Amino acid sequence: MRVTKHEHAALRIDESGDALIIDPGSFTTPLDELSNVVGLVITHEHPDHWTPEHLERILRAAPGIPIYAPAGVAAAATDYEISVVSPGDTVTAGRFTLRFFGGEHAIIHSSLPAVQNVGVLINDELYYPGDSYAAPEGVDVDTLAAPLGAPWLKIGEAMDFVLAVKPRRAFGVHDMTLSVIGRNMHRARLKWATEQNGGEFFELDPGDTIDL
Repeated sequence: MRVTKHEHAALRIDESGDALIIDPGSFTTPLDELSNVVGLVITHEHPDHWTPEHLERILRAAPGIPIYAPAGVAAAATDYEISVVSPGDTVTAGRFTLRFFGGEHAIIHSSLPAVQNVGVLINDELYYPGDSYAAPEGVDVDTLAAPLGAPWLKIGEAMDFVLAVKPRRAFGVHDMTLSVIGRNMHRARLKWATEQNGGEFFELDPGDTIDL
């Protein structure tokens, strides 16, 4: 599989001619080359992880593809047909097998409503937790897309998450709320955490790819 990082939380995964899109949100520039997209995953309802504009652009290029998301997204995106998924579910889209974990968004503040969130494991290789520290129980994670910065994120907790998952490879996502200096500092912390269990950390900017 080839993974392309886009701005913030958005990922594109390509496998044998099929493509999967994850979390194209308000900080992500419009995506192109979408005709071979076979599925879309939205981890939760916050706008930095999906927008109607992104959905319309993707669906124009690849009409009828499934959109997998928790029930909170279905309630927020009533103009779209959402295939609701929950932790423990497994679905397939083209050449992709998707397993879902977690269930809850990390707490930002007690004054803000709690929302649902699913982490997704793609082809038993790449794990992306969405906005959470939910680790996939019973899974040896090959490659982890690890959040770098967010209103809910404390870097020490993000480091502990990487230490707990013990991925063979990791790279940072969810980073558009950070300055360049802050992003580089957080990358260095997660690099350290990845290396403690023998893994390798990759610094990916928007448009960069990694082959799994």
